[in-house]
Amino acid sequence: MFIETEGTPNPATLKFLPGQDVMGFSTADFASASSAGRSPLASALFDLPGVARVFLGGDFITVTKTDAIAWQALKPQVLGAIMEHFVAGRPVIDGVVDGDLVGEDVDPADQEVVDQIKELLDTRVRPAVAGDGGDIVFRGFRDGIVRLHMQGACSGCPSSKATLKHGIENMLKHYVPEVVAVEQVEF
Repeated sequence: MFIETEGTPNPATLKFLPGQDVMGFSTADFASASSAGRSPLASALFDLPGVARVFLGGDFITVTKTDAIAWQALKPQVLGAIMEHFVAGRPVIDGVVDGDLVGEDVDPADQEVVDQIKELLDTRVRPAVAGDGGDIVFRGFRDGIVRLHMQGACSGCPSSKATLKHGIENMLKHYVPEVVAVEQVEF
């Protein structure tokens, strides 16, 4: 098994491409070892010293490290854990993948605008963000403000605020005049 590795805009995060499906059309973001219980892969990665966050994408895994360890020491361990997981044929997620449990804050009268926003996010933003090892999830639209949640390499990335404000906000304002701002939300 050959696993490619790519850097991301976040220096604390690397993207690992195992050359096979990881989550398909779903994603899973684990911000801590305690949240990774339903994923044998994420749990195995959190067992490594210095792993701070694990994001599982369609065909990739992003791992964020703490400042206490260098990639030179951690990267071979991550590659080994990923390879061991897939060679053993273990599931990436135990049980059924239940989509996001956090709902969207949307005024039903704005549904047409929300559909436009989601279409732009799905076709123009998410593929680019996935290329950098992350994902953006729509969380709501009220009073002209689009609320988005950043995952994976995008979460905590030094350039994520610039991406939101100068990239996504400007694009959405251009195509959807009802959008006045974009803000990041955590949950």
